[in-house]
Amino acid sequence: MAAEPKFDLSGRVALVTGASSGLGAGFAKALAAAGARVVLAARRADKLAEQVAAIRAAGGEAVGVGMDVTDEASTIAAYDAAEAAFGTVDTIIANAGVATEKMAMSLSAADIDGLLAANIRGVFLTATEGAKRLDAAGSREKQHGRIILIGSITADKIFPATSVYGATKAAVRHLGRSLAREWARRGINVNIIQPGYFESEMTADMFASDVGKALIASFPRQRMRPASDLHAPLLFLASDASVGVTGSVITIDDGQTL
Repeated sequence: MAAEPKFDLSGRVALVTGASSGLGAGFAKALAAAGARVVLAARRADKLAEQVAAIRAAGGEAVGVGMDVTDEASTIAAYDAAEAAFGTVDTIIANAGVATEKMAMSLSAADIDGLLAANIRGVFLTATEGAKRLDAAGSREKQHGRIILIGSITADKIFPATSVYGATKAAVRHLGRSLAREWARRGINVNIIQPGYFESEMTADMFASDVGKALIASFPRQRMRPASDLHAPLLFLASDASVGVTGSVITIDDGQTL
């Protein structure tokens, strides 16, 4: 595996939602390796404990907090726990979300509500609760607030069985740019990363299937890349080097949307 990109996040406190596995766990480890103290937030306590232990074993500082991003009280409690451990969270990675492989005619109202709750309300609650606390802690003067929303290339390109999921990710893109505008004078940068399809435990089964293999064959480069490709732009956006970057949408997909 390639070495992590070099950004110094010493002194930063980062909160990553959906950090018990997949992209979120990778983000948490990359942030910790760059020097940030990291709060891993998710619903699965056992998986969180494993990720926290791995970061600590590598010499990083991390704690795990239970958090249901769809629930406002749970979100507030998670930030309270994060502050009790490390102080004000200045770097927020709104990564938690859910997906479905159902075609539109097979989606139930409950399926749609679940997608909307996790992928839109959850992102909104995560970002706004963090922003309120940053503002109260003097972000206008410090210019240190960093919020990164994790979207998807399905916001821009139509893929099978992603009708409502893609719509929620298009909403994430619009939400991120709207919040960037609202908070532009409060020292809080809001940016959006739109990943393509990457190697992960979530996608492993799909891309091992005939349908998945056909999808890979349709990509311009006909390959899958490791999720670590996302870490360099994430760390840049989380760092002091991105002070002049807000409202940006960065697509990282190895050309899959071309």
